[in-house]
Amino acid sequence: MSYSVFFKSLKLSVFLSLLICFSSCKDSERKVQLKLKEKNAHKAIYPSDVIPFMDKWKILLGDGTKSDSLIGYAKSDFFYVEKDGETNWVVYKTPNSGITSRTSSNTRTELGEKRHWIPETGGKLTGTLKVMHVSTSGDARVAASYSVVVGQIHSDEGHENEPLKIFYKKFPGHTKGSVFWNYEINTAGDNAKRWDFSTAVWGNDMSVVGKTADTYPDEPEDGIALGETFSYEVNVHQGIMYLTFTSEGHETVKFTKNLLKSDFATKADIPEQILNLYAPIERDGIERDSAYAGEIQYFKQGAYNQTNGKDPEKNIVWSTGSETYGGDIAKQYENGCYAEVWFSNATVGPSEAP
Repeated sequence: MSYSVFFKSLKLSVFLSLLICFSSCKDSERKVQLKLKEKNAHKAIYPSDVIPFMDKWKILLGDGTKSDSLIGYAKSDFFYVEKDGETNWVVYKTPNSGITSRTSSNTRTELGEKRHWIPETGGKLTGTLKVMHVSTSGDARVAASYSVVVGQIHSDEGHENEPLKIFYKKFPGHTKGSVFWNYEINTAGDNAKRWDFSTAVWGNDMSVVGKTADTYPDEPEDGIALGETFSYEVNVHQGIMYLTFTSEGHETVKFTKNLLKSDFATKADIPEQILNLYAPIERDGIERDSAYAGEIQYFKQGAYNQTNGKDPEKNIVWSTGSETYGGDIAKQYENGCYAEVWFSNATVGPSEAP
């Protein structure tokens, strides 16, 4: 073999070797990229990855689990992430009966703000959400039946009452439900006489109930359906609470409430709604003139289930008589006895001048 033929053969051999090596390397690279893609596709996404303010909160779940550290935290069936189309949502889910806080008979999977404040200092909370489910069991005569609270201001001293609760409520068989907010008076004296004044946002207020345990009022024409997105903004600035509610296809609704001066300080100030709803259960108290002035508050957000298994005959406003399956959470979930709320966005921080 001549040298020229030999070198040509050698060059071809080297070229083929390099080509095979290059092809093999590309295949290996593709396999690595595919494995990384598969790994990332199965990588856990936590609520704190979706809404990054979780470091500012602690949580109580519907089974009694508590956590003060929510970065990288989730718990299946209660607090986790679901993807709907291109959007990740933080899910808050809780049964009708479980383990709850010392001040309530109702279960919750709900955030509690770590920072506390007084109305004069204030704060701001926002949320964009959709309610996916409310309990399908309950007594239609009871104002709290079929409802869930999706945002709150809660007092941390005194009577520990709630100057704000934002509700969603939908009767069985209805397509649309109601969004409303309640103000609980900060009673002067006996807190057993306390009551909530309810104001409609879209649909009805809390006082619209069924005539019997299993008959329902008319469906609200301007209500919000399960799975329909809406947003709220709660801005407490220099003692005044400013509320804004928005939803595509619905009128934007705003409210203002003074938290430093009561609207309900005398018997003559008690609204007709309260005389009809609460007076029959002997809750007809008055509020201290200074309302919540100087009293420590904090925000709450998530799913605070208002449907419970208590006897309606003992409290026709709050004891909903719903099915609880003896506290068996799995059975409650299987049979529609739970509340489920999804949030895609939320913020918490200092108040802003309106």
